[in-house]
Amino acid sequence: MIDGVERLVEHMAWADRRALSAVRDIGDDEALELLAHVAAAEAVWIEGLTTGSSDGMAIWPDLDVEACGALFRENARRYREHFAPLSDLDLAEPVAYRNSSGTPYRTPAGDIVRHVALHGEHHRGQIARRLREAGGEPVNTDFITWSRAGSAREGGACTD
Repeated sequence: MIDGVERLVEHMAWADRRALSAVRDIGDDEALELLAHVAAAEAVWIEGLTTGSSDGMAIWPDLDVEACGALFRENARRYREHFAPLSDLDLAEPVAYRNSSGTPYRTPAGDIVRHVALHGEHHRGQIARRLREAGGEPVNTDFITWSRAGSAREGGACTD
């Protein structure tokens, strides 16, 4: 299970970099707003996982492209460091937290990181749509594309 979580974290970092580059190239405000939300949501969740609280953190911040890039890099580092020493048993352990409305929850750490990855995929899809509407070409951030690229590096075939 931990291998799957680590793969999700690596894919998330790769997809964030690709989406960031595409938004930087097109310069669309709506796409940037979505990108900033993805970066902020990742930060909120890793803060909650590592410190137990993300109180006061904005989930729809007003960030420019460079600030998004810096936050994505920091998020990737923090997720890698947090999950690297964990075991499958650790991933099943419930984490206590409060959502943005203050409602308390307890959710397994593995489910939280899955949520973060799926949440990012959802919004990166919205970013791709927005980039196309703005006259640009959306970038492929699909997990399978990332996985195939890894297989190619390890000697397998890589096709889109």
